[in-house]
Amino acid sequence: MRDYYEILGVDRGCDDGALKAAFRKQAMEHHPDRNGGCEEASGRFKEVNEAYSILSDPQKRAAYDRFGHAGVNGQGGAGGGQFHDVHDIFNEVFGDVFGDMFGGRGGGRQRGGPARGNDLRYDLEITLEQAYASAEVEITVPATLLCEACDGSGAKPGTSPTQCTTCHGQGRVRASQGFFSIERACPRCGGSGRMVMDPCVECRGAGQIRKQRTLAVRIPAGVDDGARIRLAGEGDAGQRGGPRGDLYIFISVKPHELFERDGLDLLCTVPVPMATAVLGGEIDAPCLMGGETCDGQCKLSVRVPDGAQTGKTVRVKGRGMPSLRSRERGDLVVELFVETPTRLTARQQELIREFAGLCGEQQHPKSAGFTGKAKKFWDGITGTA
Repeated sequence: MRDYYEILGVDRGCDDGALKAAFRKQAMEHHPDRNGGCEEASGRFKEVNEAYSILSDPQKRAAYDRFGHAGVNGQGGAGGGQFHDVHDIFNEVFGDVFGDMFGGRGGGRQRGGPARGNDLRYDLEITLEQAYASAEVEITVPATLLCEACDGSGAKPGTSPTQCTTCHGQGRVRASQGFFSIERACPRCGGSGRMVMDPCVECRGAGQIRKQRTLAVRIPAGVDDGARIRLAGEGDAGQRGGPRGDLYIFISVKPHELFERDGLDLLCTVPVPMATAVLGGEIDAPCLMGGETCDGQCKLSVRVPDGAQTGKTVRVKGRGMPSLRSRERGDLVVELFVETPTRLTARQQELIREFAGLCGEQQHPKSAGFTGKAKKFWDGITGTA
């Protein structure tokens, strides 16, 4: 039995592209239809088909490379019946060039029938408040719609399209190229199988018109930036009575001047007067939840612990974003920013100096620790013991 690589005329280390190119060349050269039914050509064609069926399969090729014909016994064209699937192999290798082979077996192409409409995309920007509480938003979308005047037929009302005389309603025509049969869309009717002799004045025979549509879109609570909403059947109209496409709405959420979103949590930085940070107390923090719990003013009273430093966070449970797929809610995370007073009066400055004089390491533990580390650093530079 001949070596498969020798049959196809390729090296053992060849890649898939070289293998496929070699098979194309050999199959076209030895195809029985091209050689007048010659038995020798038919046998050679079977060898080429068998070799490619083995070497194009990574597992079979590995077994063949290791054990030779014994490793693939019964899997080739002679013993395993692969030659009977020659159309499948030819569609794989030649399909991108010639289309349907040998009468179009297994093409699966819809000929002259209804075609589904195109899907559409719409980019929608919403506010964080809309993402939080849900909202209904009106959008205007340009879309291809069925012509109402002719009900999508493309023919003038009172008339009907006629069968294409070139393809006889099939929408496809065949042409022979050597021993191959090539099928393509009918050039006269564009693949529809019909001809409009007296076109509709509204759509000029297209059966469709381009028009702006206004739709109400419900934004679900908890939707996040980058989310996608699918509206089934709201895309372009189909051709020849085909189903409509879908409309995909891509959501982007505007940056908010107060809040930053982190998953389900809402982050907000709130200034705290120095006296409140020192002594502790209550501050008002904004929130996105109205109602009695925050006095109807979309603000919450947040407790600041005494001695609070800038950057300290206070977490308010359940005051963040709602989850899109559950009843869970995130938290409101309030980051404190201790504000140093400015433009003090002489009396205020005097009191601050008096206060500073009374403070020691106990009141400023971080400063005391930093001073010790800094002194050690400076002594190391100057060589002071």
